[in-house]
Amino acid sequence: MHLPIPTGWRLYVTELYRRLYRQITSPWTKMATLVLLMIFATRNELNLSLTINGGEWLGLAAPSVFDEAGPASSQAALVGFAAPKKEWSAREKEQLTYVAEYVRIARDQMESHGIPASITLAQGLLESGVGKSSLALRNNNHFGLKCFSKSCKKGHCSNHSDDHHKDFFRIFSSPEESYRAHGELLKKERYRPLFSLDPQDYRGWARGLSKAGYATDPKYADKLIRTIENLQLYRLDE
Repeated sequence: MHLPIPTGWRLYVTELYRRLYRQITSPWTKMATLVLLMIFATRNELNLSLTINGGEWLGLAAPSVFDEAGPASSQAALVGFAAPKKEWSAREKEQLTYVAEYVRIARDQMESHGIPASITLAQGLLESGVGKSSLALRNNNHFGLKCFSKSCKKGHCSNHSDDHHKDFFRIFSSPEESYRAHGELLKKERYRPLFSLDPQDYRGWARGLSKAGYATDPKYADKLIRTIENLQLYRLDE
């Protein structure tokens, strides 16, 4: 047995349906729905980006040349290595690529000789022109290491036209070999006072090298310190 629906109710339901239909199909409702969908999609994309990039925007777990796993494998990984709210310049990115390539050998020198890795890398950066100087490219010599032997074998050193005719520079089979020779050089007597410094005292090391006559440039220590602090290389000494 079906009870009849009162006419008033039927008219009310019909009118409610018509109003809802008009509201749903109105241009304003469609626009609002589209905006909400766009916001939802953008939010999901942002969350996905943060997850994939390891929180690079927030400075969390970004790929780093300071990771224990070893040097970064690409410049893309280096760009966000130290996301401490800093935009790296093109020049700094180039320097960081160099650091990534030689950070392991610099750390090895720190462990075997006690030379701060930040100092080794800063010197390599400055003296090799970020690995692009003619001496670095032709001789694999990243530290301007000279040859003082009077009877060296062929291929041991070479003269560069832009230097005095008596200035002969060592030739190395690889940049890593020049890094090891640099470590041996700093073990000489004239640099011995440096090893009494705190291993994390890169400023003391920079000034000590300059005082010991490592370079003739009076601003050499300041350049080393500025390079270390700009690139945050001091973190490698920790």
